[in-house]
Amino acid sequence: MFCPLDCDVGHIFPWHVDIELQAMPSLPVLVVHGGAGHIPKDRAQISCAGVREAARVGYACLQAGGSAMDAVTEAVTNLENNPAYNAGRGSVLTQHGTVEMDAIVMDGRTLASGAVSAVRRIANPVQLARLVMEKTSHLCLTAEGASHFARAMGVPEVPEESLITEYARMRWRKNLDPDANPVQCMMMGGETPSAPVDTHDTEGKIGTVGAVAVDAQGNIACATSTGGMLNKMEGRVGDTACIGCGAYADNHVGAVSPTGHGEAIMKVTLSRLILFYMEQGKSAQEAADQGLAYMKDRVQGLGGVVVVDPRGDWAARFTSAQMAWAAAQGDQLHYGLYVGEHFTQPITDPKGP
Repeated sequence: MFCPLDCDVGHIFPWHVDIELQAMPSLPVLVVHGGAGHIPKDRAQISCAGVREAARVGYACLQAGGSAMDAVTEAVTNLENNPAYNAGRGSVLTQHGTVEMDAIVMDGRTLASGAVSAVRRIANPVQLARLVMEKTSHLCLTAEGASHFARAMGVPEVPEESLITEYARMRWRKNLDPDANPVQCMMMGGETPSAPVDTHDTEGKIGTVGAVAVDAQGNIACATSTGGMLNKMEGRVGDTACIGCGAYADNHVGAVSPTGHGEAIMKVTLSRLILFYMEQGKSAQEAADQGLAYMKDRVQGLGGVVVVDPRGDWAARFTSAQMAWAAAQGDQLHYGLYVGEHFTQPITDPKGP
């Protein structure tokens, strides 16, 4: 807080500082991400536009009285339907050229969670994950078992070709070489220690998607969805479907949805780690930065997160080159792509930049 007298305001008016800090956040709030990594210059605009649109969709649900779980499901469904992201339509391909997807949801009120892994021919895995949470006693169903469950719930299968984009095929072909490094391709594009990122590189990231929200009743939820790692082995399951890694929500603490190299996220249980830091008194931003720094230092993993606490304080933080994110709170839409970038516009503005 600025003091024109250069004095210790907290000493003279201790009550004033506390009240101001407590009044800043507001409910409801929703924050989404479109994946951390290297986003080619020619795809940056559509990636940013997509997260802004998903934030509007999820926030409209909250404004209409919907729950935090409804809002994150709607936001992530919107991103799964957008071919600009590595989730649903637009998912990356396995080494054999097929699509296998993971998704998770978690309800912070009850700690209920549902997830699916290695699912095929499902347009919106996040909706199937929610059905696992609401209709079974399990936390995760995988592969053919998840497909059987989907059919039992009346979830239609879609042709696999409808989930595959030409961009995904191009990246799959370029990473078939035995010497290719799909992790570097997704997280850093063409960057190496001796060569910085080429912003015109077409092999960069199309991202995992996720959302966190607090509704007007103070309930918290999160959701994450992904096509996984580029050219992965069939049957590979990353962090997304694993509770505490690919998502965590608790009304008492907050919620996290991460993105990045799944194996690194799993090794440090990133989502729960960040909430642990928040339990120790860290803010959403401080906890996010500390968790990401630990993952980078301990296992050399890059990534990003969106985080929210029960008061509506939120953060979108990342250690990768970029992460498309957007947040809706009050009458403002916040968004950014690069580290330190934070734009705002009226949430009713349909176009933006």
